[in-house]
Amino acid sequence: MKKTIGLIISLLFLLSGCGWVYELNPNSLPEGVSEGASSVPAFEFTDQFGNSFGSDDLKGEYWLANMVFTNCPSVCPIMTPNMRSLQDFALEEELPLTFVSFTVDPETDDVERLYSYSNNVAADTENWRFLTGYTQAEIADLSEEAFLSPVEEAQDGSDIIHSTRFFLVDPEGDVIRLYDGLAIDQSPIKEDLQNVLP
Repeated sequence: MKKTIGLIISLLFLLSGCGWVYELNPNSLPEGVSEGASSVPAFEFTDQFGNSFGSDDLKGEYWLANMVFTNCPSVCPIMTPNMRSLQDFALEEELPLTFVSFTVDPETDDVERLYSYSNNVAADTENWRFLTGYTQAEIADLSEEAFLSPVEEAQDGSDIIHSTRFFLVDPEGDVIRLYDGLAIDQSPIKEDLQNVLP
């Protein structure tokens, strides 16, 4: 009986020991945060000011990307304010982070429309670009290659299906983090940004 109790106590000690090791693991990620496994190919599109903007402008920078469109009836009205909240946080904390939103409805979202949209959502236009100037096929291909996410029209034509994640891209153009763009609690994302960004 004493041996059995001793064995149980030893097992509990070992298991609790494993627990604190995992908690202290510097490679562990906050809940709702995962590692990326892709790279963004070279691109050059048009921003909300009508200027050319692309991967060359982002070289050497960390940037946070997402997919949206101005007529979105479902997820974008949640994602865009969440992105703005992260933008405000980055500005407050002086984090070196650029924000990039790709429209998945380039036929509707021209320069003028994206300019109006960026103003309506209180985007800091110094470091948040809304991009258009490509075909539907081109943005679908970019999303698939860069973010491993499809872009396609819903069967009933009422929506465009796209990723609801935010993608953190490093200065080399590699996607290193995936964040939940619909998360109500953004503290895990903010914590991770503070840990990753220089």
